[in-house]
Amino acid sequence: MNLADLRENYRRGQLDHGDLAAQPLRQFEIWFATAAHGGRWRRIGIALYKLWQAIIGRPPTDVNAMVLATVSHQGEPSSRNVLLKGVDDRGFIFFTNYDSRKGRELAENPHAALTFYWPDLERQVCVAGTVTKLPTAESEAYFRSRPRDSQLGAWASNQSQVVPDREALERQWQEVAARFPGQVPLPPNWGGFVLQPERLEFWQGRPGRLHDRFRYARQPDGSWQLNRLSP
Repeated sequence: MNLADLRENYRRGQLDHGDLAAQPLRQFEIWFATAAHGGRWRRIGIALYKLWQAIIGRPPTDVNAMVLATVSHQGEPSSRNVLLKGVDDRGFIFFTNYDSRKGRELAENPHAALTFYWPDLERQVCVAGTVTKLPTAESEAYFRSRPRDSQLGAWASNQSQVVPDREALERQWQEVAARFPGQVPLPPNWGGFVLQPERLEFWQGRPGRLHDRFRYARQPDGSWQLNRLSP
């Protein structure tokens, strides 16, 4: 499986300013209720979709999604889901806008953590380590493999910055599309990171909350120490 080729074109909904509650915790309650219940037919539809994906041999949607946690130089943490795009001897590879919040925080503090959660398998993997930028040539090679719409989006979005409305964002995208009618070049503020792990924890759910937890910790000589942890 080539992780770089795993991508999903999200089409299941939209969110406008007028749809949001006045208070953020109320908005969370609304979304949580939808996620917890979601309607009988929606749950049936999702189950059938997963079954069809399994029958045709496609991997589950966003199986490569991971929570990336970063910390600013002031010690303020933040987290978000990003997509894993490669794993090799260097570590875990992902791509983003270097001017985004996560990009700025990684520039200030190059220590981060990742969490993978696969609920159907009752498994979780937690990773922590140091982060460095990928070589520009490697970022450019991956960028060229992306769909054109995604390439244009990387130019159009000033990630993490305030935008007045959806129309302004779409207008920026149209302007970029007109600017690059042919091949879309790599944006100067966009590219890859690799997280070199110093600690990995593998969690397997078990009955009675007596879960199995094993931690790999990198030793000074480069070897790994493996220990079982109490759940």
